[in-house]
Amino acid sequence: DQYDVLGDDNKDVVMEDDDEHATTETIVMMATEPESVVQVDGEPKCCFFSFTQKFQASRIMRAQLWVHLRPADEATTVFLQISRLMPVTDGNRHIRIRSLKIDVNSGVSSWQSIDVKQVLTVWLRQPETNWGIEINAFDSRGNDLAVTSAEPGEEGLQPFMEVKISEGPKRARRDTG
Repeated sequence: DQYDVLGDDNKDVVMEDDDEHATTETIVMMATEPESVVQVDGEPKCCFFSFTQKFQASRIMRAQLWVHLRPADEATTVFLQISRLMPVTDGNRHIRIRSLKIDVNSGVSSWQSIDVKQVLTVWLRQPETNWGIEINAFDSRGNDLAVTSAEPGEEGLQPFMEVKISEGPKRARRDTG
């Protein structure tokens, strides 16, 4: 009967989540300062992201880098650029990996996101390539509007990465016999 305490009714217990109902988890990571081997005179101060074993390239569903832009003096077009950092000894230091064109209004600060799923996937498959990234957001006058370190009054506005990972289907079966 249904109240059988021992549960030895010889019925298989099958719990299956199909892929449409895969469990997901969203993880937010704050940027830290990259290693000194990628810096010249202590620059850039941002951004390095470290990943735990929980991150597997095949499970990444979405990865967004969020960057806060300071207000521009005038309505302008801002080019948000992400470059891969490399050790200074390797010569070519900045390899641009993503670029986004954004129209902004005068005097308005904003959060902008850029898709970094591909970048993250490469880092997870080849961790030795993850030295961090440099973020710039230049307006038409060459001013960098990206907040990359906590200046007074800009606490909490540093870049962060929002990653959605799937837990994958869970299956629990009970052996019979």
